[in-house]
Amino acid sequence: MSAVKLLPGVYWVGVVDWNVRAFHGHTYITKRGSTYNSYLIVDEKIALIDTVYGPFSDQLLANIAEIVPPEKIDYIISNHGETDHSGSLPALKKACPNAKHFGTAKVKETLEKMYYLGLDLHVVKSGDTLSLGKKTLSFIEAPMLHWPDSMFTYLAEDALLFPNDAFGQHLASSARFSDEVDAGALIEEAEAYFANILWPFSSMVLRKIDELVKMKLPVKMIAPSHGVIWRKDPMQIVNSYVEWAKNTTRKKVVIAYETMWGSTEKMAYRIVDGLVSEGVEVKLYDVAHTDNTEMIREMLYARGYIFGSSTHDNNMLPNLAMFLEFLKGLKPTGRKAAAFGSFGWAGGAVKEMESFIASPGIEIVQPGLSVKFVPNADELKKCFEFGVEFAKKLV
Repeated sequence: MSAVKLLPGVYWVGVVDWNVRAFHGHTYITKRGSTYNSYLIVDEKIALIDTVYGPFSDQLLANIAEIVPPEKIDYIISNHGETDHSGSLPALKKACPNAKHFGTAKVKETLEKMYYLGLDLHVVKSGDTLSLGKKTLSFIEAPMLHWPDSMFTYLAEDALLFPNDAFGQHLASSARFSDEVDAGALIEEAEAYFANILWPFSSMVLRKIDELVKMKLPVKMIAPSHGVIWRKDPMQIVNSYVEWAKNTTRKKVVIAYETMWGSTEKMAYRIVDGLVSEGVEVKLYDVAHTDNTEMIREMLYARGYIFGSSTHDNNMLPNLAMFLEFLKGLKPTGRKAAAFGSFGWAGGAVKEMESFIASPGIEIVQPGLSVKFVPNADELKKCFEFGVEFAKKLV
């Protein structure tokens, strides 16, 4: 795609990655593709905010060249050093060798170790500014949103915030603005993005948003480094981040299970029936056939989690174990949980799941339920009652 004008003197020069389907070492499934957003500001001085993933370097340079010759860039701003935003730096430094480079002390450390370019990066901190002539950039450190090196860049005259990985989505589109894409797909991808990337840093998200509010910076547009740009009512995504970071939940349960010969699955279906009979919203997933990204997104609003597994070698099955390991790293809080499963000659999976998931943020609220071999009618009734009992604890 070609460069797109956002505002007078401000251009999107990034790239759309239509085909990417996995991110962060396949921990994040990008079913709708993604973008790597880079922004060019043309004033008396010319600044480029962030670059793109390395394989797209030529396209980045071509998009810049539609506006200005790349060698005329005066300043490169690195809001974050991760490869998807910095991979084009080697090509860019060759194209504009005289450009001055700006970022946090941590981003300098990151980029020097990743690319060995001998970067003469000027370290900035919160409150520092850079004049481009008629326009002024100011910098706001944002550590752990979502790396220690992260920062926001703010274009004062246009009330335009460049927050890098905050407020983004993995969404490939020929449109560049939030009001030009399907609203349902947009919020789904924004939820998935927060849940899978920023959820562990919820307390820091809230502090940073509170800091921005106290700074009283007008924000008319938010231009993240993935996905579309928030143009009409950009505060909608900020308000959503506040809600998600506060771990706001509703009467909803996500059941994630793995079954060996179908018995645990039979139990899961009856537990669903019990929950639904009490008016609870339920999502049921076989972890062996569902990507983590979708399940984690559904867990963002769920007040209750129920996990099920057949027993194998006295342990839970491996796909569920890996999923629980991933969930644990996201540090959800204020959730209620329980476990169930089937076994043959020896049990063990239920106790292992209970031991693994119990944490300061996840409370085991009722004893686990185990069934030997295939559940009979009475045992299936107990599964139904298990769901009913759990539903009553979602207060």
